[in-house]
Amino acid sequence: MAIATNLQDNLDNQTAQFLQEAESTFQWTKQWYPVAVAEFLDPSRPHPIQLLGKDLVLWQDTAGKWHCFADFCPHRLAPLSQGRVESDGTLLCAYHAWRFDGKGNCVSIPQSQDKETEAKNCANVQSCAVVYPTQKLQGLIWVWAESGTEAQVESKLRQPRTIPELDDDSGRVVKPFWNIRDLPYGWDFFMENVSDPAHVPVSHHGIMGSRYEDAKYYDMPRLREISTQEGFAFEVTTTAPDIELAILDFQPPCHMRIVTTYKDGGKLILALYAIPTRPGWCRHIGRQVLVKNDAGKTPPGLGFFALPMPVWLGHILASLFLHQDLVFLHYQERIVAKRVKNKWLDAVYTPNPQDKAIVTFRQWLAKRAGGGVAWDENCNSKLPDAELNQEKLFDVWTTHTQHCQVCQNALKNINRLTVLSYLGAIACLFLALFLDGRYIAVQAITEPANVSMWNTLPPLGFGMAIAGGITLAIAGYLLKKLSRLFYVYKFSHADND
Repeated sequence: MAIATNLQDNLDNQTAQFLQEAESTFQWTKQWYPVAVAEFLDPSRPHPIQLLGKDLVLWQDTAGKWHCFADFCPHRLAPLSQGRVESDGTLLCAYHAWRFDGKGNCVSIPQSQDKETEAKNCANVQSCAVVYPTQKLQGLIWVWAESGTEAQVESKLRQPRTIPELDDDSGRVVKPFWNIRDLPYGWDFFMENVSDPAHVPVSHHGIMGSRYEDAKYYDMPRLREISTQEGFAFEVTTTAPDIELAILDFQPPCHMRIVTTYKDGGKLILALYAIPTRPGWCRHIGRQVLVKNDAGKTPPGLGFFALPMPVWLGHILASLFLHQDLVFLHYQERIVAKRVKNKWLDAVYTPNPQDKAIVTFRQWLAKRAGGGVAWDENCNSKLPDAELNQEKLFDVWTTHTQHCQVCQNALKNINRLTVLSYLGAIACLFLALFLDGRYIAVQAITEPANVSMWNTLPPLGFGMAIAGGITLAIAGYLLKKLSRLFYVYKFSHADND
């Protein structure tokens, strides 16, 4: 009993010390980050990801459990993400077929002289993969940003920033799908952007209001004082007639919770995550959550994205929204890097109260979090040069589709339908020619005196075949245009009237 008490006391002391140290200075690596949406990943293969400049690999064993390793084999440092998930639930390195179980233990070295030598080498700690604590919650795969024995203990002392409403099974909560996208601007610029409601009707003109009618004054009273671990919260005193309350709630390291409460009691929750992947890039994972009022009425969602639609369609239509501020945020980050020199407030002019949350965020980052993301020591922390070819910034395939098996399956089906539509159109054309030729031939036999190209009307079947061919050709064309959204979507504010 005494031993158990001492162990519990030690654990409590360790917890208190951990939380005390964490509150004094934000520790970027002692945090949980959502890095992927489980249902969008192909469980039969490993997936490379990045977190704080670290190259990692996600993979699922045959028991359905996800694991995260550093993306290198301890043998010769080949990337494990280029390997295979074997039928026995191990991860195989494609270079020399070393295998690893979910705990990172090496369980097979085929080139060994004999079984005894293999067992001895596998037992050596140097043969192990580097393991990061991993868990699956609310459909997301969460990774603790440190590895090792101490990380296994510390990761249990902190809970991920999940969304309480997603655990509500009462039927009052409507839970549309997750969306995920890699964005060509940094974590801090994502957080600054979503802390700024004033930009919404301007940048997202046509989807979330009008730049000419809805860019109005409002105040932002502080609701929660700034905290190293808990962030801050502000109210948005919106003038919309149907809104009772709107709140911006920043929860480090990567969660922005935006709650709009309507006067009838319904709520719209925008749950937005931004994961710092590498300098100049972040991974956005987000969804909207709709809470019905007491009468069972569902509140309006985020534009047309709240309408019932297939997941893949929501994913590709997200470009219509995300690309509206993508380009200028990419360039803004580079301008700030050149001009600010760690004195952000001296370089910008923020006279209106709409910038309160942004100023607070920059203060939190400067005074509580070391001035910026703590990139891995092996990462090149230099911000990449601005991408002058905007088509590359509008790339959807690399930043989403290639990582999403839902969208890849949808794209395959759309491509099949496109081919079938064009083949059907060609078949209809040949059918029309056949029917017309057959009709003329019959007329030539039965009424040879009346046959000419001017007085011989085609049969009804000919017209129907032509109409069907045109319809199928148009369908094929539209499907082809739809498939382009899986690859690239261009946008220009100059053309968005």
